[in-house]
Order: sequence, then structure tokens, then C-alpha cells
Amino acid sequence: MTDLFSLREGEIFRTLKELNDCEFVVIGGYSVNAYTLPRFSVDCDIAVKDEDELSKIAKNLLKLGYVKEQSFNVPYSGTFARFEKKIENNFSVSMDILVGEVTDRMTSASFSADWVFKHSALRILKGKTIREELKLRTINCDALLVMKIVSCRSTDIRDVFMMIPNVEDKEWVKREVASRYNFKDRLDKIIEKVNSKQFKDGLSGVYGQFDRNVFDKHKKLITKLLD
Repeated sequence: MTDLFSLREGEIFRTLKELNDCEFVVIGGYSVNAYTLPRFSVDCDIAVKDEDELSKIAKNLLKLGYVKEQSFNVPYSGTFARFEKKIENNFSVSMDILVGEVTDRMTSASFSADWVFKHSALRILKGKTIREELKLRTINCDALLVMKIVSCRSTDIRDVFMMIPNVEDKEWVKREVASRYNFKDRLDKIIEKVNSKQFKDGLSGVYGQFDRNVFDKHKKLITKLLD
């Protein structure tokens, strides 16, 4: 299975390199890898400002052997497109492109593409199973935390937990979340999840043995967001 994940990551990295003349911001799982220990991500999510940029990226993806999918499930609503490529034994990689804004389907919270671009910079992305690194425009840690706290799915909570030591302006994070959803509701949900035994076991399953002192430090930083 690790070899298949390596194939997937290698294909995603090659694809991103081929898109180096396009204007986009990496969000989602691959952006998390810029701020903490790398993890596997099934899809690569990118945000663009308009349909013209989507068309430009689509042309590149089609040349690389991707096919535009017509029916699929994503945690977003609004304008987006998914392109998928089969790489081996029906194992596939996919690129999800969000156009103009990123809107969470569960909460209806929205982040404009302008907001995403404003809170992004060139950063180094690393793979989980490959040694290659890429320098790409990536959403910054604080803005990514805002998006993850608002969405609050299980994987989002794990990502928030892992990234929390890198937060630069927790008051800004709190304001941005609160402007879109009930901040206390989101943080209570995160703390409840983090306090469960299953949560630490799940971290170990993704990252290997997780040091207790490091775990407690991350947990304390999460709780401090309530201050």
C-alpha cells in the first residue's frame, strides 16, 4: 500500500510542477504538510480566482492524462471541478479546483478566493513517502487553521491539533472563525474530540508513536484558544 501512496504523491507533485505557470493557492491536506509532519492526502485541493484560471489549469490537466469527473462528493459547495487520473491498478489521483470561493457544505461558511490569496505565500511542501519538495503558493497557517476550525471534521480536528504550535495570531484566528460560525461551538467540539482516547490512538496510526509530552503541549495550546 505504501508503494501505491508513493505513486499517488509522486503524481500529485509532478502535476503541481506542470502547473507552475498558473495562479492558484494550495489548500486542504497538502497545505497542512507545510506546517507539520507530512501525512497522506487523498486529493489535492487548490483555489483559483476565476473561470479563466480554471480553464487554463483544466487544459494542462487534460494534457497530463486527467479526466474531468461529472459526479463526486466533496465537503464544499459552490463552483468547483474535479479532475482524476488513473495511475495503476485503478488507483487514482485527483485535483479539486475551487473557483472564486471556498464554501463549507456543512456550515455554509465561505472564504473568498481573494481572502485565500491574501493570506498565502510561497512555501515548501513536503511529501509523506517521497523526498521531493516543492515551493508553491500555499495558504498560511493561521488562515488554514480558521478554515479547519470552521469545518471541524475529524481530519480537520487532527490537522488543527498538529498545526496549533505554529499559530502566529490566535486573536485573529478567533475573530475570523467567529465572523463565520460560533467559535465556542467549534472549539468545544475540537476539545471533546481531542480528549477522547480514540483521538490519540488515531494520531499514532497516522504519524507513528506520539510522544506524551508533545501531545499534552498541543492539547494545552488548543485549550488556550478559549482564553
